[in-house]
Amino acid sequence: MSDQLHPLGPHHLPAFITAPGQTDVLMVVMGVFLIVAILAVGNFYLQLHSLPERMAHKSQKLQFEIVAVLGLLALFTHVHLFWIAALLLALIDLPDFGTPLRSIAGSVEKIAGGPSSDVVAEESGEAGHAPTLAVTEEPKPRAPKKEVHRHA
Repeated sequence: MSDQLHPLGPHHLPAFITAPGQTDVLMVVMGVFLIVAILAVGNFYLQLHSLPERMAHKSQKLQFEIVAVLGLLALFTHVHLFWIAALLLALIDLPDFGTPLRSIAGSVEKIAGGPSSDVVAEESGEAGHAPTLAVTEEPKPRAPKKEVHRHA
C-alpha cells in the first residue's frame, strides 16, 4: 500500500479524520464529554428532585415525612404530580395543633386530679433497678358545687 492519495481525492483532509491505526482523539474527547454530561445532568436532576424535601427540612415543617414520601413516589413512579404536591406542601406552613392540645390535656389532668408535673421520681439505692414514682401530695376532694338556678 502506498501513502499517496487518490488523484481525485482532496489534498487536504479535515483534522478530525485520522489515519488508519491511530487513535481517534475526537471520539475519545466526545466519550469523556458524554460521561461528564450524563453525570452532571443526573446530579442536577436529583438536586432538583430533592428540592421540596430540603425546603421542608430547613424550615422544620411538621409535614416533612409526607413531603419525603411524595418525593420518593415521584422519583420511582415518574408521576410528576407527586413532586408538585410535595413542593406545594413544603411551601405551606400548617399550624401546630399538637402543642396546644397537649397543654389542654395537661391542664385537664390537673383539674381532674390525675398525675401531673408534681410526680417526682425517686431513685432506689440499689443499682439496676428502675426509679419508682411517688406522688408528693394526694389530691384534695373538691367541695360540691352549689346549684345554680337558671332563668327561663
